[in-house]
Amino acid sequence: MEVMTHSSTFLLPSNLHSSSVTYALVVLNRPLPRFTPLLWNHAQVRVCADGGANRVFDEMPLLFPSDDALDVRQRYKPDIIKGDMDSVRTEVLDFYTNLGTRVVDESHDQDTTDLHKCVAYIRDLTPNSDKSNLCILVAGALGGRFDHEAGNMNVLYRFSTMRLILLSDDCLIYLLPSTHLHEIYIQSSVEGPHCGLIPIGMPSGSTTTTGLQWDLNNTEMRFGDVVSTSNLVRGEKITVQSSSDLLWTISIKV
Repeated sequence: MEVMTHSSTFLLPSNLHSSSVTYALVVLNRPLPRFTPLLWNHAQVRVCADGGANRVFDEMPLLFPSDDALDVRQRYKPDIIKGDMDSVRTEVLDFYTNLGTRVVDESHDQDTTDLHKCVAYIRDLTPNSDKSNLCILVAGALGGRFDHEAGNMNVLYRFSTMRLILLSDDCLIYLLPSTHLHEIYIQSSVEGPHCGLIPIGMPSGSTTTTGLQWDLNNTEMRFGDVVSTSNLVRGEKITVQSSSDLLWTISIKV
């Protein structure tokens, strides 16, 4: 079975970050994680999903209280604002378009979420030769209304062949497709120790792990029975093999 490796090096400062991965950032309309500037600096393209532009405009200056707010807003200018445009404020849209931000109005499409639209846009923007190295970071993906969270997790499954990571102040989530053996390299200075493996959509008939406080050994997991929550990482490398797709989540302590 082919091995897929994972590492949260995007939570490390640039001088400690060495990776061949190309990052893109999507900002949703939820409170910005405190480490958003770090994600922004790692990303080569930054897309605000509709009202996510309000969050960048309003909240990014709060992360730099000693800096002039206008300077911060000009420094952290999204490349694209995309969505159905029912949340972004007019003055925010005007501010960024005057700085050169591209606006893509998708109000005609009410069948997909703003996150889905942004991921599809980044996918189509990326040359085929670079898609295998692409990782999309999603800030503000967790917290707030549960139906929004569930919709964001559904996007992980809709784009299961891509690397997408949902982020909040407290944790991150990404999909572990059953097609691969997964090696997760823990950045212990910025994440852990609390973690979990969650079968969503269908039960996992068999999951085997190494590197956890409570490892799974050919364990069946399903809602209504065993689910690996409140587990702990105990090493620098976790391995996961499962008969069904799983969500991996780990706490963030940046």
